[in-house]
Amino acid sequence: MAPSPDATRTRTVVDIVPHTHWDREWYAPFQRFRARLVELLDDLLPRLEADPSFAHFLLDGQTAVIDDYLAVRPDERQRLERLAATGRLAVGPWYTLPDEFLVSGETHIRNLQLGLQRADAIGGAMRVGYLPDMFGHIAQMPQLFRLFGFEHAVVWRGVPSEVTRTGFWWESPDGSRVRAEYLPSGYGNGAAMPADPEAFAARIEAWIEEHAETIDGAPVLWMNGSDHRAPQAFLPTAVAAANALPGDHPEFRIVSLAEHLAAAPTDGLTTWRGEMRSGARTNVLMGVTSNRVDVRIAAARAERALEQIAEPLAAAVLPPERFPHALLAEAWQAMCRNAAHDSVCACSDDEVVATVLHRYAQARQIGEAIEEQVLRHLADHLSHRGPVAVNSSARPRTGLVTVRFPGTEPWPGTQVVAVDTGEHLLCDLPMEQALAVVPEMTGWTDDIDGATISATGDMVDVVLHGDGTSGTMRADRSTVGSHLRTLVANGSRRVRLTVLRPPVHDALVAVTDVPPLGWRPATPPERHDLAPTDAVRAGGTTIANGHVTVVVDPENGEFSLDGQSGLGRLVDGGDRGDTYNWCPPDFDTLVHRPTSVTVTVTEPGPLRARLRIDRTYEWPGRVSPDGLQRVDRIATTVTTMLEVRAGEAFVRMEIVFDNRGEDHRLRMHFPLPERAAVSHAECAFTVVERGLTAEGGPTETPLPTFPSRRFVRAGGLTVAHEGLNEYELVDLDDDAATLGATAGTLAVTLLRANRWLSAGPMATRPLPAGPIVELHGSQCLGEHRMRLALAVGDVDPYRLVEDAFVPLVVTNGAGQGSLPPTSSGPMVTGAVVSSVRRDPDGRLELRCFNPTDASATMQILGRTGSVVDLGGAIVGRFEGAATLRPHEITTVVLDS
Repeated sequence: MAPSPDATRTRTVVDIVPHTHWDREWYAPFQRFRARLVELLDDLLPRLEADPSFAHFLLDGQTAVIDDYLAVRPDERQRLERLAATGRLAVGPWYTLPDEFLVSGETHIRNLQLGLQRADAIGGAMRVGYLPDMFGHIAQMPQLFRLFGFEHAVVWRGVPSEVTRTGFWWESPDGSRVRAEYLPSGYGNGAAMPADPEAFAARIEAWIEEHAETIDGAPVLWMNGSDHRAPQAFLPTAVAAANALPGDHPEFRIVSLAEHLAAAPTDGLTTWRGEMRSGARTNVLMGVTSNRVDVRIAAARAERALEQIAEPLAAAVLPPERFPHALLAEAWQAMCRNAAHDSVCACSDDEVVATVLHRYAQARQIGEAIEEQVLRHLADHLSHRGPVAVNSSARPRTGLVTVRFPGTEPWPGTQVVAVDTGEHLLCDLPMEQALAVVPEMTGWTDDIDGATISATGDMVDVVLHGDGTSGTMRADRSTVGSHLRTLVANGSRRVRLTVLRPPVHDALVAVTDVPPLGWRPATPPERHDLAPTDAVRAGGTTIANGHVTVVVDPENGEFSLDGQSGLGRLVDGGDRGDTYNWCPPDFDTLVHRPTSVTVTVTEPGPLRARLRIDRTYEWPGRVSPDGLQRVDRIATTVTTMLEVRAGEAFVRMEIVFDNRGEDHRLRMHFPLPERAAVSHAECAFTVVERGLTAEGGPTETPLPTFPSRRFVRAGGLTVAHEGLNEYELVDLDDDAATLGATAGTLAVTLLRANRWLSAGPMATRPLPAGPIVELHGSQCLGEHRMRLALAVGDVDPYRLVEDAFVPLVVTNGAGQGSLPPTSSGPMVTGAVVSSVRRDPDGRLELRCFNPTDASATMQILGRTGSVVDLGGAIVGRFEGAATLRPHEITTVVLDS
């Protein structure tokens, strides 16, 4: 490394940071990119070790690449550790470089925790908030960085035009701030440098002159690398030769990013507060929010399975030593791998998206398996015999659970949803097949007490009994087989296998005040002292429960909620864009009127009522190859199920349809009770206010389609959703930029189907955003099932999300343990709970945040503990209550 310039010198200093930007998967699958990664590191590591003048290399700020490499080259671990420990190789802080808007706040925290853990194990993590290629930045990222002890961030996409210098303060809504370094030409301004020293110096000098009004003092940051680029072996030689050139040239030095930022100026910097999603200078690629709705929904379901069900249930029910740390670590590693921006954004090859969906399924399945294990453990250890409702939330919950009852007659105070007579035909087979299959099938049922075998003519009836009645023989494979062979000798030709169990039925039961992180018996009201609930009834085209009234218009299938009409209108338009950006055809055709509508009552109440709306539309089948218009016609039926439950003040929606059309965007419109100039949408650990416009630039149209995590509010209407992340305020009364302009409707994107990973020039983005590759999966063909919940008026949106999408669960106590029939865990008030889990020492850890603009008092009554940062270091005491700043995040580890 060249020595630092003498204090008397005036030469400009240029800090060269050699690096590679490594997308684990993108336009090619992971394994193909990993092969290139191994080749790159096989060359880089010995080169760094042999050449001290190649002072440093930045491995893209993510440690997943380390895991990926060591899985193939485990013998290289010690060399990696030496280079990282001596500062020659920068690793971390992320596990993968995430998209910030499409994953949960908890995923960001686990991503950084995993990345820092991996990097520290290798030799030490880079403590810089490196965000080189994210498609915009969330408002709370500075606070997350500060809670990990970071002081700097590096950003590119999304920085608004109001930020005019490369250095600025980036501040979260709670007041936390980091110094941000803006990359005006992205992370590759120094890629592919020439070896000739004069050309080397001239290129950098030309860039400095071009950006003179933007560069915030010295040193100048020069990022020598780009996507999947190998290091330039001649770099140290070129730097030394350029420094030796005669004349007034800058001084060039190879440094780490952390070294550069340590010397970056901080005086006189402007401040930007909140999120950054501007396309003023470079593409923010806002359309990734709405592509591949299957990925969005899979992400939402996996996050919920882990964050809101598996972790809190295991923490509340299992003994600390049985908390499933290893299983959860595997699930979270899959979530963090998917969090990579080109993975979760689904702007990738079809094989990559299939892998992403598989990882989400694996993580969700781990969460569901843990839930099942927890419920079995609770059932085995309860002193109560019978059904018990279990609550994974840190507040008391009231709701419906499904309980299985004996017989077919309904119990008072319940609502029957399914009846099982107990008799099921398993197969009817020719004897030669039955001899092989039937004995095997008898071993698949573990609750069989016995079996009877009888013959009538050519037919043999084998009946398996699950009712405790002894049969003429035991249900074991060898005995069944021998009986069948005897009957063959007597001329029987077919076998009919039936299982017979006692009849049962499933029924809804209303339970109230299920304790936080606890449980209580779930029996009908006449058999347990429960408060009465308001009944709900459906008839004709109406559902009402005393809190809300829903009326469906039989002409168009739209509905009203407490008098607010026109809700649920479907509007389908064309999309000739790609996975990065929406773009309509030149002459678009919007379809919003169905050709037929039917409304059916599927459940009349009294605990749950449902109306089914079937609407058939004639949607165009595709956009013409010239991109001018939509052509062909495909009849599509969209089923919307409206559901209202007893005692609840909102309506649930489930939308199901088989998408057979291509190149289109389907949105659902919700007219607002009051016209609105702003919306409020959930983002990671906060609620963000947005107006009617977005900032664009010469390379991206400023579309005011915005992301929301789980809900969006505007004009007195709250829409909660499961993975339907994109919304827009439409139906404007004036130009959106006009002072006082308002919108009358909230549009939520249900599906955006298109054929290109990246397209060529189009109206909303004149330049490609990646390889021009035609895809199949991005057309989103096939069945889709989507869920929303709507409420009018002043509601707590976090409670709405929890009540609509996080169910109370049921287990059946065996009555042979020591756990009490009712139990409560910690109850949190005054804050939103983001995470409940056990830390590595077995202590209960709760993460909470205040999403409001006012200070709040968070309480966990009767509990004490330590306040810790996101690295686990103790920063204070918790004595049952704490005052949270507006939008503050806090983590508390409770005393035993």
